[in-house]
Amino acid sequence: MLKNITKPTLILDKNRAITNIRQMAKKARISDVVFRPHFKTHQSAEIGEWFRKDGVQAITVSSLEMAQYFARNGWNDITIAFPVNLLEIPVISELAKSIRLGVLVDSDIAVKKLSEELKALVNVWIKVDVGYGRVGIPWEQWGKIVSLAKHIQNSSNLTFEGILTHNGHSYYAQNIAEIRAVYTQAHSRLLSVKEILSTSGLRTFKVSTGDTPCCSIIDDFEGVDEIRPGNFVFYDVTQASKGVCSYNDIAVAVACPVVGKYEERNQIVIHGGGVHLSKEFIADVEGNKLFGYLSNFCGGESIGSVNFDAPVVSLSQEHGTVNVSGKLFERVNIGDVVLVFPIHSCMTCNLFDEYVTLDGGRVSRI
Repeated sequence: MLKNITKPTLILDKNRAITNIRQMAKKARISDVVFRPHFKTHQSAEIGEWFRKDGVQAITVSSLEMAQYFARNGWNDITIAFPVNLLEIPVISELAKSIRLGVLVDSDIAVKKLSEELKALVNVWIKVDVGYGRVGIPWEQWGKIVSLAKHIQNSSNLTFEGILTHNGHSYYAQNIAEIRAVYTQAHSRLLSVKEILSTSGLRTFKVSTGDTPCCSIIDDFEGVDEIRPGNFVFYDVTQASKGVCSYNDIAVAVACPVVGKYEERNQIVIHGGGVHLSKEFIADVEGNKLFGYLSNFCGGESIGSVNFDAPVVSLSQEHGTVNVSGKLFERVNIGDVVLVFPIHSCMTCNLFDEYVTLDGGRVSRI
């Protein structure tokens, strides 16, 4: 497969991705929650079909453009998990005429504008902030949440779908114990909002939560109606480093040509920079930034395992510098192609137009 690679190329291990999908779908079935996966990570109609084969009927996206793309490819129950962009109301109206469309709000301004200008029925989720601090109404502002929910309910072209949160602060956790603590706190806060809404006369609504770290390690989603993880389809070095998954669950890597070899410093330079890998990083025990790891890929049916002795230690726009020593340094040569496991697969995949599978097939992206 690598012999045909001449430039940085996004490699997909289809078997690993399908296994990741099956495991999360199984967890949702056992937990009796709706599995509404976030498609922002893969952004591919073909990969979407792998989810459909496992019973997925409803999906999450992060933009109106993405919603349109997947609607054209047969998905008719889509939530845009991003604060509604009021400048896009005409397009939202048009799309809502043909599919079951959900949008997010956290202000009266947004609800008022939607109520006045929408030309089709839209399902509305209230975004609740349970600790991440990005968007959403802070969970403790119960009065504001109840008022907004009633405003939605009283609008003829809006349906109050429920409350939705994203535990994005789980990505700051360093291990499974910290991730569990994040979920426990966030879950408690979300259910307290659910109880307040119920006692305020709002009884028919759903509770939605989603993030890969929590959804991967939590087994009890009591009180939750649906989960929306996304990164899990490919996972990455960040998730594996926290114990969320195995390094052998990572389903994508970037194939990078070797363009330089420097014995005096035991480093190679690859054609694979920030525009291919993104500049997301993790830190080693000494605080040094790491931008990925080489794979031990030697051909075969998987993209291999992580080589912890070959970290990517520096990135510029097109260049990547890799520390390599011992037998691997002797073995790798200028003109070879190496695989790099990404730190954050969502960001890395977004830099490419397509995937190449291990058998040489091509899978398009949006």
